[in-house]
Amino acid sequence: MACTKIEIIEKIVEKNNQTPLQAKESIEALLEIMKSTLASGEDIMISGFGKFQVNQKAPRKGRNPATGKTMMLKKRRVVTFKLAGSMRDKINGEE
Repeated sequence: MACTKIEIIEKIVEKNNQTPLQAKESIEALLEIMKSTLASGEDIMISGFGKFQVNQKAPRKGRNPATGKTMMLKKRRVVTFKLAGSMRDKINGEE
């Protein structure tokens, strides 16, 4: 099961001795900064964690799975995440 924003806020409250409101405001501010940075096309790199990267996808042929009809998909931007090597090692128990 995924860790939710509420669970992250609760963990921040416990670990940093903040009020729930302070922790929520901190998380909301961080997420807003990340959203606006990615929306502007900039990447986000967090040392020891990983890199969120904005990539451009070219227009391409696609297919509507419901009808089977061929269609052209517009160019678009997508966000990918590349895990830092140290984090990958931690996940795999290789610290």
